[in-house]
Amino acid sequence: MNCKQFNSISLEEVLLSLGHLPTKQNEKEAWYLNPFASESQASFKINKSLNKWYLFSEGIGGNNTDFMKKYLNTSVNGVLIWAENQNFSSFQNQNIPDQKFENSSKNYEILHVNEILHPALLEYLRERKVGNQTKFLHEIHYRMKDKNYFGIGFKNDSAGYEIRNKYSKICLGKKDVSTVKNGSESIRVFEGFFDFLSFKNVENFLEKEPADYLILNSVSMISKIKKSLEAYDNIELYFDNDEAGNRAVEIIRSENKNAEDCRILYSDFKDLNDWMIHKNPSPERQVKYRRR
Repeated sequence: MNCKQFNSISLEEVLLSLGHLPTKQNEKEAWYLNPFASESQASFKINKSLNKWYLFSEGIGGNNTDFMKKYLNTSVNGVLIWAENQNFSSFQNQNIPDQKFENSSKNYEILHVNEILHPALLEYLRERKVGNQTKFLHEIHYRMKDKNYFGIGFKNDSAGYEIRNKYSKICLGKKDVSTVKNGSESIRVFEGFFDFLSFKNVENFLEKEPADYLILNSVSMISKIKKSLEAYDNIELYFDNDEAGNRAVEIIRSENKNAEDCRILYSDFKDLNDWMIHKNPSPERQVKYRRR
């Protein structure tokens, strides 16, 4: 499949395959809650005749490829690999029947929640260099639109699950942050759970004592954590090295003078997990970090 072929697929079907359903629609357009973040009012619009999307809350838009690049945080090649593993009916020139959904929560069913045993998931965790951190994770088998799927599940504070495998990135249930508490006066804040798992792998080497941990699961959840951070004497921030991460650090540090931007540890990489994957932790960098 190439980009032209993928962009010809109904974007509505792409969103449905990811578990996103319209809040309202007509023959010309469909409106969705933001697929990239949590929101209460729909700001994501599909123009059905053009098969293009626009996200009013961020002022961005594009075609199917643009959407999946952002959704999966991957390259065009990564999008096409993901698309090849899907079974889009509109790509097969089949008619998609009109469907009305009253509640998106009815669109999936969690079948099993187990410890991670599937070889494909274990291999994926090894590729991400966190294969030894399965105690924080679950193997989730779920059913969506008459198809069965499975993935790595990381539970959030609203009993929802962030689901990941090599080709999927979705949330089952309500989007929320995840907290891991140890009764500490310090807290470490991470953008995603792979960054949290990566940090756990180097925590002892960095001579860091266990603390409380807060995983946003989406940088858009930052507005929800303000009161949670007020209870801590020390706040360490491990966000992505991008514009969204910069803004998040700026917002938290403007409201918490005891918040520390700890991205020097992986300043040459996209995020903490990217650092773990592409470079063995440098002793020089870690010594420099420990002395800060």
